[in-house]
Amino acid sequence: MTVAASVPADWIRRLPKVDLHCHLIGTVRASTFAELARREGLALPDDPERIFADINSLPPDPALYRDTAIPVPQGRSADEPEVSYSLFQASRWVTEVLRDADDLTRIVYEAFEEAHRTSRTRHLELFFDDIPEHLRGLGYAGVVEAYAEGIRLAERDFGMTGRMIKGIDRSKSGEEALAGVREVVDHPHEYVAGIGLDNLETAGPPERFADAYRLAGEAGLGRTAHASEHAPTAQNTVTCLDLLGCDRIDHGYYVLEDAAVIERVRDEGVTFTVASTTSRRSWRPWRRASIRAMLDEGLGVIPCSDDPGMFPTSLANEYEILSEQIGATHAQLRAMALRAADACWLPAAEKARLRAEVESEVDALDREFDLA
Repeated sequence: MTVAASVPADWIRRLPKVDLHCHLIGTVRASTFAELARREGLALPDDPERIFADINSLPPDPALYRDTAIPVPQGRSADEPEVSYSLFQASRWVTEVLRDADDLTRIVYEAFEEAHRTSRTRHLELFFDDIPEHLRGLGYAGVVEAYAEGIRLAERDFGMTGRMIKGIDRSKSGEEALAGVREVVDHPHEYVAGIGLDNLETAGPPERFADAYRLAGEAGLGRTAHASEHAPTAQNTVTCLDLLGCDRIDHGYYVLEDAAVIERVRDEGVTFTVASTTSRRSWRPWRRASIRAMLDEGLGVIPCSDDPGMFPTSLANEYEILSEQIGATHAQLRAMALRAADACWLPAAEKARLRAEVESEVDALDREFDLA
């Protein structure tokens, strides 16, 4: 992978950013998790800081990934810890120690605070999962309002904007997904902007969720889906676009398996939220090579932080990797910042204002760094 001269680090640091693919539970600070675990008396196998440092999800069956367009590593990587904790296990532990609405407001606020502090993020869209049993007493509306309060506080304190995305767990049934979307539709909230299919792609094909996505579309909700991430096929992306009506695609690396799909998504200007960093450490070089190939094909990729607290990473770090390791040019990074604003799910007037502000600030940065 040939890498071009990198863009000045300070330009990347100060770039106004938009993050459209970030999982709320994956943003929780290790220090917050430690505090809540102590409060709830949760027995853990190690200190939360150590657990987060050793998150390393093992890849699925390597036999699935032979002869792909970008070779997928078949063995372990040098940076894998001796004792690994999966991203899903860590997420379950964090969810377990959330007790009430105040906890939910806190973790949303801290997610925005970290994004503002580390990355100068201007707009953040957070996935939230199904309500765990021990928080059912709050009801869907109570949970969403607790999340919304965290966003309001962040908007006040950091000048940011934000929205929530209802995660659709693809390991569950289509009927369960439909019921979840009906809950969103029956309790509309200004801060819940859309739905997104998540969890391991191999756990549930996108066509299983056609009815849920149809209802979301009829209600005017934004629609996205994790696709062509774990299943080595471009077809899932096609299904998400054609059957589910997705506005954008999360990940999408395996579109590289099909030249016709590459041509289509390039011509249609499909936006892909991509992350160079993953809890599958052995796959990180493959991820980065895939993103490089997507750029070479002229696809509309924008970086995201995904699970920044647990990888760990930040949106600024993802931009830095794009520049320093993948070789994205200044023009490409600039285009990503603007495309991310264009692809967000804010109401039209707010989106136009965000886009204009991002473009004005990027123009000013370019003049300062003589990158016009």
